[in-house]
Amino acid sequence: MIRWTYAFIDRPGAGRAAAFWSAVTGTRASAPWGERGEFTTLLADGADAYLVTQAVGGPGGAHPDLAVDDMPAFVARARRLGAEGEARHPELTVMRSPGGQPFCVVPWRGGRTRPPVFTDAGGTASRLDQMSLDVSPEAFEAEVGFWATLTGWDARPGDHPEFHVLRPSLDLPVHLLVQRLDEPRPASAHLDVACSDLGAGRALHERHGARFVREGDGWTVMRDPAGGVYCLTGRDPVTGE
Repeated sequence: MIRWTYAFIDRPGAGRAAAFWSAVTGTRASAPWGERGEFTTLLADGADAYLVTQAVGGPGGAHPDLAVDDMPAFVARARRLGAEGEARHPELTVMRSPGGQPFCVVPWRGGRTRPPVFTDAGGTASRLDQMSLDVSPEAFEAEVGFWATLTGWDARPGDHPEFHVLRPSLDLPVHLLVQRLDEPRPASAHLDVACSDLGAGRALHERHGARFVREGDGWTVMRDPAGGVYCLTGRDPVTGE
Protein backbone atom coordinates (compact mmCIF):
# COMPACT_ATOMS: atom_id res chain seq x y z
CA MET A 1 0.00 0.00 0.00
CA ILE A 2 1.13 3.54 -0.75
CA ARG A 3 1.19 5.31 2.62
CA TRP A 4 2.37 8.78 1.54
CA THR A 5 3.10 10.67 -1.67
CA TYR A 6 5.63 13.36 -2.55
CA ALA A 7 5.79 15.76 -5.48
CA PHE A 8 9.31 16.46 -6.69
CA ILE A 9 9.60 19.72 -8.62
CA ASP A 10 12.55 19.16 -10.97
CA ARG A 11 14.02 22.44 -12.23
CA PRO A 12 17.34 23.70 -13.63
CA GLY A 13 17.03 26.81 -11.44
CA ALA A 14 16.43 25.10 -8.11
CA GLY A 15 16.93 28.21 -5.97
CA ARG A 16 14.39 30.22 -7.94
CA ALA A 17 12.01 27.27 -7.97
CA ALA A 18 12.21 26.81 -4.19
CA ALA A 19 11.60 30.51 -3.52
CA PHE A 20 8.63 30.64 -5.90
CA TRP A 21 6.91 27.46 -4.80
CA SER A 22 7.46 28.30 -1.15
CA ALA A 23 5.72 31.64 -1.68
CA VAL A 24 2.69 30.32 -3.58
CA THR A 25 2.11 27.32 -1.28
CA GLY A 26 2.56 29.13 2.03
CA THR A 27 5.50 26.95 3.03
CA ARG A 28 9.05 27.66 4.15
CA ALA A 29 12.12 26.33 2.40
CA SER A 30 14.53 24.06 4.26
CA ALA A 31 18.29 24.37 3.97
CA PRO A 32 19.50 22.61 0.79
CA TRP A 33 20.34 18.96 1.31
CA GLY A 34 21.63 15.96 -0.65
CA GLU A 35 25.10 15.05 -1.89
CA ARG A 36 25.31 18.23 -3.97
CA GLY A 37 22.75 20.32 -2.10
CA GLU A 38 20.34 19.67 -4.95
CA PHE A 39 17.20 19.21 -2.82
CA THR A 40 15.10 21.70 -0.86
CA THR A 41 12.05 20.61 1.14
CA LEU A 42 9.06 22.95 1.41
CA LEU A 43 7.62 22.73 4.91
CA ALA A 44 4.22 23.66 6.36
CA ASP A 45 3.77 24.16 10.10
CA GLY A 46 2.10 21.22 11.83
CA ALA A 47 2.13 19.01 8.73
CA ASP A 48 4.34 16.40 7.12
CA ALA A 49 6.52 17.33 4.16
CA TYR A 50 5.43 16.38 0.66
CA LEU A 51 6.93 19.03 -1.66
CA VAL A 52 10.60 18.97 -2.68
CA THR A 53 12.47 20.96 -5.31
CA GLN A 54 15.36 19.23 -7.08
CA ALA A 55 18.09 20.82 -9.19
CA VAL A 56 18.39 18.97 -12.51
CA GLY A 57 19.95 19.45 -15.91
CA GLY A 58 17.81 20.08 -18.97
CA PRO A 59 14.33 21.60 -18.92
CA GLY A 60 13.18 19.76 -15.81
CA GLY A 61 9.63 18.67 -15.01
CA ALA A 62 8.16 16.74 -12.10
CA HIS A 63 7.96 13.22 -10.74
CA PRO A 64 6.14 11.46 -7.89
CA ASP A 65 7.76 9.60 -5.01
CA LEU A 66 5.63 6.79 -3.59
CA ALA A 67 6.27 5.92 0.07
CA VAL A 68 5.44 2.31 0.97
CA ASP A 69 5.77 -0.14 3.88
CA ASP A 70 7.51 -2.90 1.90
CA MET A 71 9.84 -1.48 -0.75
CA PRO A 72 11.13 -4.78 -2.21
CA ALA A 73 7.60 -6.14 -2.67
CA PHE A 74 6.34 -2.90 -4.23
CA VAL A 75 9.31 -2.63 -6.59
CA ALA A 76 8.89 -6.25 -7.64
CA ARG A 77 5.21 -5.62 -8.32
CA ALA A 78 6.02 -2.54 -10.39
CA ARG A 79 8.48 -4.59 -12.46
CA ARG A 80 5.89 -7.31 -13.05
CA LEU A 81 3.59 -4.59 -14.39
CA GLY A 82 6.25 -3.47 -16.85
CA ALA A 83 8.22 -0.78 -15.00
CA GLU A 84 11.98 -0.65 -15.15
CA GLY A 85 14.38 0.72 -12.58
CA GLU A 86 17.30 0.28 -10.27
CA ALA A 87 18.14 0.85 -6.61
CA ARG A 88 20.31 3.95 -6.31
CA HIS A 89 20.42 3.74 -2.51
CA PRO A 90 19.11 1.27 0.10
CA GLU A 91 16.15 3.60 0.61
CA LEU A 92 15.51 4.72 -2.97
CA THR A 93 14.61 2.89 -6.16
CA VAL A 94 14.38 5.03 -9.30
CA MET A 95 11.91 3.61 -11.81
CA ARG A 96 10.14 4.37 -15.08
CA SER A 97 6.62 3.36 -16.03
CA PRO A 98 6.13 1.31 -19.22
CA GLY A 99 5.45 4.62 -21.00
CA GLY A 100 8.65 6.18 -19.68
CA GLN A 101 7.44 8.35 -16.78
CA PRO A 102 10.04 8.55 -13.95
CA PHE A 103 8.96 7.87 -10.38
CA CYS A 104 10.69 6.79 -7.18
CA VAL A 105 9.82 4.22 -4.54
CA VAL A 106 10.86 5.16 -0.99
CA PRO A 107 10.13 3.84 2.50
CA TRP A 108 7.25 5.29 4.47
CA ARG A 109 8.60 7.46 7.28
CA GLY A 110 5.37 8.00 9.15
CA GLY A 111 3.85 10.83 7.11
CA ARG A 112 0.17 11.21 7.99
CA THR A 113 -0.73 14.88 8.26
CA ARG A 114 -1.55 16.58 4.98
CA PRO A 115 -0.69 20.30 4.83
CA PRO A 116 -3.74 22.58 4.99
CA VAL A 117 -5.14 24.61 2.14
CA PHE A 118 -3.15 27.81 1.67
CA THR A 119 -5.18 31.02 1.81
CA ASP A 120 -3.37 34.15 0.68
CA ALA A 121 -3.85 37.69 2.00
CA GLY A 122 -6.57 38.33 -0.58
CA GLY A 123 -8.60 35.30 0.51
CA THR A 124 -7.84 33.00 -2.43
CA ALA A 125 -7.54 29.37 -1.37
CA SER A 126 -5.25 26.96 -3.20
CA ARG A 127 -3.47 23.65 -2.79
CA LEU A 128 -0.84 21.88 -4.88
CA ASP A 129 -2.48 18.47 -4.76
CA GLN A 130 -2.17 16.76 -8.14
CA MET A 131 0.44 15.62 -10.63
CA SER A 132 -0.53 15.15 -14.24
CA LEU A 133 1.29 12.34 -16.05
CA ASP A 134 1.37 13.42 -19.69
CA VAL A 135 1.64 10.53 -22.14
CA SER A 136 1.52 9.94 -25.88
CA PRO A 137 -1.81 8.88 -27.43
CA GLU A 138 -0.65 5.34 -28.17
CA ALA A 139 0.54 4.83 -24.56
CA PHE A 140 -2.49 6.32 -22.81
CA GLU A 141 -4.57 3.19 -22.16
CA ALA A 142 -1.56 1.17 -21.06
CA GLU A 143 -0.39 3.92 -18.70
CA VAL A 144 -3.85 4.24 -17.17
CA GLY A 145 -3.86 0.50 -16.56
CA PHE A 146 -0.35 0.52 -15.13
CA TRP A 147 -0.91 3.36 -12.67
CA ALA A 148 -4.35 2.16 -11.61
CA THR A 149 -3.06 -1.36 -10.90
CA LEU A 150 0.18 -0.22 -9.25
CA THR A 151 -1.47 2.26 -6.90
CA GLY A 152 -4.71 0.40 -6.25
CA TRP A 153 -6.46 3.78 -6.20
CA ASP A 154 -9.92 4.57 -7.47
CA ALA A 155 -9.55 5.18 -11.22
CA ARG A 156 -12.20 6.87 -13.31
CA PRO A 157 -12.49 8.96 -16.48
CA GLY A 158 -12.17 12.71 -15.99
CA ASP A 159 -14.48 15.44 -17.21
CA HIS A 160 -12.60 15.49 -20.52
CA PRO A 161 -11.90 12.36 -22.60
CA GLU A 162 -8.15 12.94 -22.49
CA PHE A 163 -8.06 12.68 -18.68
CA HIS A 164 -8.17 9.71 -16.31
CA VAL A 165 -8.25 10.47 -12.58
CA LEU A 166 -6.66 8.36 -9.83
CA ARG A 167 -7.71 9.05 -6.23
CA PRO A 168 -6.37 7.23 -3.15
CA SER A 169 -8.56 6.08 -0.28
CA LEU A 170 -6.13 7.56 2.27
CA ASP A 171 -5.85 11.33 2.64
CA LEU A 172 -2.61 11.56 0.67
CA PRO A 173 -1.21 14.95 -0.36
CA VAL A 174 -0.56 14.20 -4.05
CA HIS A 175 -3.08 12.54 -6.37
CA LEU A 176 -2.46 11.51 -9.97
CA LEU A 177 -4.03 12.35 -13.30
CA VAL A 178 -3.09 10.59 -16.53
CA GLN A 179 -3.42 12.91 -19.53
CA ARG A 180 -3.45 11.83 -23.17
CA LEU A 181 -1.44 14.26 -25.28
CA ASP A 182 -2.48 15.31 -28.77
CA GLU A 183 0.69 13.99 -30.40
CA PRO A 184 3.56 11.62 -29.58
CA ARG A 185 6.34 12.88 -27.34
CA PRO A 186 8.37 11.52 -24.42
CA ALA A 187 6.47 11.01 -21.18
CA SER A 188 6.57 13.93 -18.76
CA ALA A 189 4.67 15.31 -15.79
CA HIS A 190 3.48 18.67 -14.53
CA LEU A 191 1.98 20.01 -11.31
CA ASP A 192 -1.66 21.03 -10.84
CA VAL A 193 -2.71 23.59 -8.22
CA ALA A 194 -6.39 23.62 -7.23
CA CYS A 195 -7.66 27.23 -6.86
CA SER A 196 -10.88 28.68 -5.48
CA ASP A 197 -10.58 31.53 -8.01
CA LEU A 198 -8.54 31.05 -11.18
CA GLY A 199 -8.18 34.75 -11.93
CA ALA A 200 -7.02 35.59 -8.42
CA GLY A 201 -4.74 32.55 -8.41
CA ARG A 202 -3.13 33.67 -11.64
CA ALA A 203 -2.58 37.16 -10.23
CA LEU A 204 -0.95 35.75 -7.09
CA HIS A 205 1.41 33.55 -9.08
CA GLU A 206 2.29 36.37 -11.46
CA ARG A 207 3.18 38.61 -8.52
CA HIS A 208 5.76 36.01 -7.51
CA GLY A 209 7.27 35.80 -10.99
CA ALA A 210 5.21 33.23 -12.92
CA ARG A 211 4.13 33.92 -16.50
CA PHE A 212 0.79 33.21 -18.14
CA VAL A 213 0.92 30.70 -21.03
CA ARG A 214 -2.69 30.05 -22.09
CA GLU A 215 -6.23 29.39 -20.91
CA GLY A 216 -7.81 25.94 -20.98
CA ASP A 217 -11.30 24.66 -20.24
CA GLY A 218 -11.30 25.04 -16.46
CA TRP A 219 -7.56 25.53 -16.06
CA THR A 220 -4.83 28.11 -16.68
CA VAL A 221 -1.40 27.09 -17.94
CA MET A 222 1.49 28.95 -16.28
CA ARG A 223 5.29 28.93 -16.35
CA ASP A 224 7.22 29.37 -13.10
CA PRO A 225 10.37 31.55 -12.77
CA ALA A 226 12.60 28.49 -13.28
CA GLY A 227 10.91 27.70 -16.62
CA GLY A 228 8.64 24.84 -15.57
CA VAL A 229 5.09 24.61 -16.92
CA TYR A 230 2.24 23.86 -14.52
CA CYS A 231 -1.52 24.42 -14.28
CA LEU A 232 -3.89 26.28 -12.02
CA THR A 233 -7.17 24.39 -12.02
CA GLY A 234 -10.70 25.25 -10.95
CA ARG A 235 -11.01 22.23 -8.68
CA ASP A 236 -12.03 22.59 -5.03
CA PRO A 237 -8.80 22.98 -2.97
CA VAL A 238 -10.37 21.14 -0.05
CA THR A 239 -11.80 18.08 -1.81
CA GLY A 240 -9.76 18.10 -5.02
CA GLU A 241 -12.95 17.57 -7.03
